[in-house]
Amino acid sequence: MTDQIKLEGTVENVLFCNEENGYIVLELDAGGELITVVGELGQIEEGEQLVLTGSYVTHQKFGEQFRAQICERKMPSGETAIIKYLSSGAVKGVGPTLAKRLTERFGGETLKVIENSPELLTEVKGITAKKAEEISREFKRIFGIRTLMIFLSGFGVAPSFAVAAWKRWGQFAVEMIRSDPYVMCGCGIELGFSKAEEMARGLDIPPESPGRIRAGITYILSENAMNGHTCLPLDRLTQTALTLLGVEKTLIDENISLACEDDTFVIYEKKGRKFLFLSDYFTAEQYISTRLAMMRDCFKDTGADSTKLIDIEEKTRTITYAEKQREAISLALSKGFLILTGGPGTGKTTTLKAIISLYEQRGMKVFITAPTGRAAKRVSDLTGYPAKTIHRLLEVMYDTSGKLRFKHNEKDPLSCDVIIIDEMSMVDTLLFEALLRAMKLSCRLIMVGDSDQLPSVGAGNILGDMISSGKLTVVALTEIFRQARQSLIVTNAHRIVKGEMPELTRTDSDFFCMKRLKTDEAAETVADLCAARLPAAYGYSSIEDIQVLCPSRKGILGTAELNSRLQQRINPPEKSKHELKGPVCIFREGDKVMQTRNNYDIVWEKSGESGTGIFNGDIGIIISVKPAARTLVIDFEGRTAEYTSEMTDQIELAYAITVHKSQGSEFPAVVIPLLGGFDKLCYRNLLYTAVTRAKKLLIIVGSKDIVTKMVENNRRTNRYTCLKEMIINEAEGVPSDGIS
Repeated sequence: MTDQIKLEGTVENVLFCNEENGYIVLELDAGGELITVVGELGQIEEGEQLVLTGSYVTHQKFGEQFRAQICERKMPSGETAIIKYLSSGAVKGVGPTLAKRLTERFGGETLKVIENSPELLTEVKGITAKKAEEISREFKRIFGIRTLMIFLSGFGVAPSFAVAAWKRWGQFAVEMIRSDPYVMCGCGIELGFSKAEEMARGLDIPPESPGRIRAGITYILSENAMNGHTCLPLDRLTQTALTLLGVEKTLIDENISLACEDDTFVIYEKKGRKFLFLSDYFTAEQYISTRLAMMRDCFKDTGADSTKLIDIEEKTRTITYAEKQREAISLALSKGFLILTGGPGTGKTTTLKAIISLYEQRGMKVFITAPTGRAAKRVSDLTGYPAKTIHRLLEVMYDTSGKLRFKHNEKDPLSCDVIIIDEMSMVDTLLFEALLRAMKLSCRLIMVGDSDQLPSVGAGNILGDMISSGKLTVVALTEIFRQARQSLIVTNAHRIVKGEMPELTRTDSDFFCMKRLKTDEAAETVADLCAARLPAAYGYSSIEDIQVLCPSRKGILGTAELNSRLQQRINPPEKSKHELKGPVCIFREGDKVMQTRNNYDIVWEKSGESGTGIFNGDIGIIISVKPAARTLVIDFEGRTAEYTSEMTDQIELAYAITVHKSQGSEFPAVVIPLLGGFDKLCYRNLLYTAVTRAKKLLIIVGSKDIVTKMVENNRRTNRYTCLKEMIINEAEGVPSDGIS
């Protein structure tokens, strides 16, 4: 992490200030040196004296700046600074002339007089008693946030949280936080629970505080949402809360009940067991189940015979559809709602192309979407039709609090007749809710995915819950077509799904297993395959064609260690290659990297056009590094974007990536190291997902016993959700309401 620096000085100029989020750009006079400062510091005026904690960064356009993380604000002292401050218009009703008169009368005590003795201001020409009171009131309002920032900085809380708290509670913020620091964990402020715990200890807040108990329960639910759960069994959550909070069970029960009354939490009963939700996730699952029931009722099977249309499509495309493919095409046309699922080689893409074609022949406007950029590109390449990510389709915006939202919703629906979602297994609960809300009631919906793959990174198990409910129209393609049967990758994938051992002894196909029982030997074999053997034998590019997929990030065969080894073999340091040190590794020209979180603001260019947004899972190549400017340029499949040094915490080396990060992608050659050390991830659908990422060649390096263990373990990733039951209840006319 970059070393933190303290900087002290007087604000010379305010160049930019966003009142909504507190982001400011200013020039600070620090001992005669004028330094550009940026950060979410709130409203600051010229003449103020600041003590800033942060680090120097390099902006791709504006050069070197000081990025402030913590800001301590002092009253301007000295007549010159006070005149400059008051003359800036900071205090409503005081301009340059009045500022000069005030400082001539009260000198360095001017601001103290304004704050504490406003009646004395009437001694200055032009100030009545009423005006004196107004000036004092305005001054106290302005310096309220200053007091709040100083108060929070004492606990190491960043100014951005102070800005959010001031917007929420204004002059009462300090009092609110002092009495209950846990209020900052919610209310759009989202301070971390552990930081609130630190503050509470410093403020002598008792452990039995209702605010602490509620925030602790929220923290548990939020952390589990990060692991895929939309809710938790109430009994299990209570035990976790007892361990975390160290209070009596009766206090936890009482606070959950109170929080349910104001809709912070929702309890839902499933099969006699109670589950606790954060309200957003309950609302999402409830809306999804209700909307799916509406679609099922709206799009009754018309019974129209599509045989002739499908026959014509076969002749046009010189193809013969299998019985299940014809069924899927027919249902898509007659019902307008369909879940199409199946493994590799079963003809999902061929079926989808026919559905799109026949919809367009009817004059319908079809939008195709997928959860990630790579998945959208893949479905576009396979079908020949344009596709967008769900986020781009819904058009990301920000509300006044800086929270992400979508332009398209019930009030501004998408202008299409059909939406087709590919890689549906990757779609999480909140994203699916947002998409459904953006669909017109008459819009048809076709969802395509493989329910045997890993579920979404975000919370929920949407595809699995919809299929297992048994209440929605599903066509499962199971027949492996003749051409696909020639691929051992495809046939082994289907064996794995059935719980059968894949064929690991053949050496004449596209699926190989190389036995290595020592981790160092396995790691070296992986590196040798990627850097030398596969490029020599098949002509594959080590960067563009070969992808290492790891079950875990940890260990010698995890992504972190393997990336270091692979970088050294594939793209070693050279005098001609520039480098930039990132938070955990060195980035070098020619490196393969991955974006690790959504960034909607990164500007990219492609063929003379420009846009914004690089997203979690996007893979690119570093094409240039500018050490002096501390920037690097990355090519994301034709889109080039410039990253500053402080943005490198958003990328990581991608010679090796986790299986979870590979969802929605395909690679010509895949190498999978399997040699233990990842027991919690040792299950069937993780192996299946990894195998199905390979298009032409797959090599497992490690132990056949691990392969056996993964095939036999079909426990899957257990996720707590209630969507399946809600869908069933809606179909049977039982409302999916929470209980008190």
